[in-house]
Amino acid sequence: MKPKKKREKPLGQILVERGIIVNSQLQKALELQYQQGGLIGEIIVELGFAKEEDIAHCLSLQFGYPYLPLENYEVSKEVAKLISKRVCSHYCLIPIDKVENSLTIAMANPLNAQAIEDLEDATGCDIQVFVATPSDIRQVIKRLFQPEKTEKESEKSK
Repeated sequence: MKPKKKREKPLGQILVERGIIVNSQLQKALELQYQQGGLIGEIIVELGFAKEEDIAHCLSLQFGYPYLPLENYEVSKEVAKLISKRVCSHYCLIPIDKVENSLTIAMANPLNAQAIEDLEDATGCDIQVFVATPSDIRQVIKRLFQPEKTEKESEKSK
């Protein structure tokens, strides 16, 4: 699934237009990005200028991918097993649903065409993308891929 760029405006400009950050904050973030590299949205969050949710909503608006808050979303372990923990962590994504030959994922960077292509190759599915925050995705990965307790461990915790 190729990114479907909806707007030609850069993320920083959208954040300014929506009143989430001001121009001076954007300039500082752009200077840091020029010096150190990285994604502008992550830099803005690290600087404390915006929240992850703000970035996710603006990415959603910018590229036309729907935003999916994961805090109350239940992902089945069967669907989660379709992609390894290593791949999920590496690309900061999580599979959330599978219907026939269509796999829906939530990812922090919907523009990572390499991740989408790798998933299509590995699963043989068409990939549908939702945007989610990196911290929400990491929490779901941690919850879904935690080692199963053995019977003895379960007895000890009672």
